[in-house]
Amino acid sequence: MARRFTEDRLVIASHNDGKVHEIAQLLVPFSIVVESAGALGLLEPEETGTSFAENAILKARASADGSGWAALADDSGFSIAALGGAPGIRAARFAERADGVRDFEWAMEKLYKASSDAEDKLAWFTCALALAWPDGHVEVFEGRVDGALTWPPRGNLGFGYDPIFIPAGAQQTFAEMDPDAKHAISHRAIAFRALINACFAPA
Repeated sequence: MARRFTEDRLVIASHNDGKVHEIAQLLVPFSIVVESAGALGLLEPEETGTSFAENAILKARASADGSGWAALADDSGFSIAALGGAPGIRAARFAERADGVRDFEWAMEKLYKASSDAEDKLAWFTCALALAWPDGHVEVFEGRVDGALTWPPRGNLGFGYDPIFIPAGAQQTFAEMDPDAKHAISHRAIAFRALINACFAPA
């Protein structure tokens, strides 16, 4: 049995404003006081894991230790079949220029150039959520959504690689979708539903 979440406040272990907003919106029904690691001045740990789950655990534990609150971390990434699953867990770092600034338009163009000759357009987003308590206990949940790579980028409602990804069965990219429609089917939503059912839903 997963540990139940009974606290009234939670740290979202991220400095990514788009990700923090998306997760905070999913938590609205639970009337939890939410703070981000960035707002609390918590440092981001080095992501040395070899999987989404390992990196999510690293981030959640760092924020729980630093704040004394329970912390929820997301590690997610974008993968392209024609590139052997790259950039995968390195999706955010793949978008970093030499000065450390993340430029996703530049990153999307790099991915397009690297995969444009491939017939296989399969792509997917993966998300691992880690919920950590200050005593060291962690629960982990994962979600994945498959779809296709598209070019040129379309839409401005999402963030990251959303403009070049069309989920299976849809006609719009994640960045063209109404946020509620995206939340219903995204990799983060799949992982989040598993988290809610295990740790938040009434026993």
